[in-house]
Amino acid sequence: MCIGRVGRLLAGALLALIVAAPMAARAQEQVVVPIPPSFNDHPPIPQDDARSQQSGTPAVTVPVPEAAATEPKAAAAAPPPPQDERSARQDGPLPLPAPPATSTPEPKAAATELVPPLNDQRTVRHEDVPSPPAVNAPERKAAATEPPPASKPAAAAPKATDDDIKIATDQPLGGADAPIADKLREIVTGKRFGNHIARAPDRHAIEAFYVARNYAPLWIHDGRLTARATTAIVRLKDAAADGLDASAYPVPRIDASSDPAALASGDIELTSSLLTFARHLAVGRIAPSRVFEQVDYGDHTPQPADVLKTIADAGDVVVALDSFNPPHEGFRALKRELAALRAHAGETHERIPDGRAIRPGHKDARVPMLHARFGLKGKRHDTTYDSALVEAIQALQRRHDLRPSGIIDRKTLAAINEPKAGEVIDRVLANMERWRWLPRDLGSTYVMVNVPDYTLKVVHRQRVVWRTKIIAGKPQTPTPLATATMDSVIVNPSWHVPQSIIENELLPRYQTDPNIFDRMGLELKRGRDGNISVVQPPGAANALGRIKFNFPNKFQVYLHDTPQKRLFKYGRRAFSHGCMRVEDPTKLGELVLNFAMKRQSPNAHEIQSMFGSDKRVFRLAEKPQVHLTYQTAFVDDAGKLQLRDDIYGFDGRIEDILHGRQPRVAAVAPPSASKRNTRTIRHSRTEATNGEPPRPIERQEAYNPSFNPLRIFENIFR
Repeated sequence: MCIGRVGRLLAGALLALIVAAPMAARAQEQVVVPIPPSFNDHPPIPQDDARSQQSGTPAVTVPVPEAAATEPKAAAAAPPPPQDERSARQDGPLPLPAPPATSTPEPKAAATELVPPLNDQRTVRHEDVPSPPAVNAPERKAAATEPPPASKPAAAAPKATDDDIKIATDQPLGGADAPIADKLREIVTGKRFGNHIARAPDRHAIEAFYVARNYAPLWIHDGRLTARATTAIVRLKDAAADGLDASAYPVPRIDASSDPAALASGDIELTSSLLTFARHLAVGRIAPSRVFEQVDYGDHTPQPADVLKTIADAGDVVVALDSFNPPHEGFRALKRELAALRAHAGETHERIPDGRAIRPGHKDARVPMLHARFGLKGKRHDTTYDSALVEAIQALQRRHDLRPSGIIDRKTLAAINEPKAGEVIDRVLANMERWRWLPRDLGSTYVMVNVPDYTLKVVHRQRVVWRTKIIAGKPQTPTPLATATMDSVIVNPSWHVPQSIIENELLPRYQTDPNIFDRMGLELKRGRDGNISVVQPPGAANALGRIKFNFPNKFQVYLHDTPQKRLFKYGRRAFSHGCMRVEDPTKLGELVLNFAMKRQSPNAHEIQSMFGSDKRVFRLAEKPQVHLTYQTAFVDDAGKLQLRDDIYGFDGRIEDILHGRQPRVAAVAPPSASKRNTRTIRHSRTEATNGEPPRPIERQEAYNPSFNPLRIFENIFR
């Protein structure tokens, strides 16, 4: 009986084992959750369960089904990308951990986390994902020796052209450019980089420029000059068309035999030359202070970094470089004249011989030559000085500030024969240089004074609306060159006599003429501080006339009326101490007030009716710009080149510098001159032309208590 009971128990246990065996086998055949691929198409990354490692719980072991063993093993064997800086330094794939055997828990949802990028590649870290199925040692060894699977091919990039080589700084350079980049890095970071780029601002900008590009060359691709580089070199060699000297902008000489060091040096050389060329196009080659101390047009020198960016980003290098030239029509017209002068430089007019003066109606053998010179029709053998030729001669005399008598004397003959072509070209070049000193934006409404032409014009919305004559400063007291903003118009102004005029003119005359102050209507006033000033009240005899136009500037000059109207009949009108006297100030006042005031403004007749002893001040809402310029060569409205006398010698100084008769180029901007209180220093015309720049003259209206030359008048108040 016992034996029967034991037999039944064994039989039941055996039956239970038989029934449970298939169920256990099915429980072990679990589906493995695949690991999602990364954003860079990498194969699944085998990792340990982070939670298991932190808690000490053994990692899960998943038996490999027989079907899974037949799958390709490349995915499991591919080396994972580095996930942090430390793993990035490891060689080869990360080793798989030895999985302990245990039961498999329920799979969890995969979570992703971005890890820091390496070489701009984004990698995805997968956590809480079951480990990949374990493989036996022989299989793992075989898998490790297999090559990694080919990554998914990237989309084909558009083929780079020579016109627009864009090298991504986060991608490796081509085989031919990588050694050049290494040499660029070596040059730019080397101690001798200053030997390549002498000018410190340019050197710093070029260094930062190449660093930002990861030292990728700008003008070389696949070991040769790009088409953009060739275009840029051609433009530099044509610098003379812009009134510049091509020899100042060296270009690299690169051929098939050039090594990486020569290519790198050439890339920097071309970059530096283009940077210098753009700066010279924008602001000129000569610092204005080398020509004249009293120049203040502001500083519009382009920043080197901005120039490099403009050139590097430009689709058309020539257009980018041309954008640095002055945009003004006056400059462009001179550039066209320069090209025409050079095209006809070999042509020479027949010189009119010297001889006795030719008077209207007289006969002279030179008359047919004069007819030909002025393009006048006349009989071939007619030697009579006729009326048509007289009119042409008188017009020429007016242009050259000669008395329009019509008599062809020595001075008139010199004007007829004109300067040689080379001399005219030098004049044009000097004026193009000064145009580059001016601001780029002249304003929608502005007043422009041309000192050597003794004229003023009002421009509104790029249209000349009016012109008039002016009287400018003498060579000993030249009118400064400046840009300023007109803020007010004063009717019936008082004149506060400048210290320089008091000391150099009034005091010497007072010694012999004690009544000079009464005769001139000057008032001597003692201020609260005890100092004395000289003031001329409003009136018909006031030195400023009836109207004054204020545009604050550090040279204390202004536009104003004058009681000496007779001086406007002269062709050469350099009579003032530096301020500019206007022939028709009431018309100028009408135009300025009309353009600059929001409310209704008075016309010329109404302004004239205000003349008297009561001061009237008009504050301008829309303030026009005032530009004081020195144009000895300009193109008139008829398109003809006009030349004027170099009354201050500025052309001569520029020519001396450009032709090497003085140190060649001032590569630094002029210093910002602070307001100075200086006395008048007289120079002869020769000194003003060939010596040092004319020194400033004090034109300050308000009395300066730190300088009082009127001690001699103290007895008047005793």
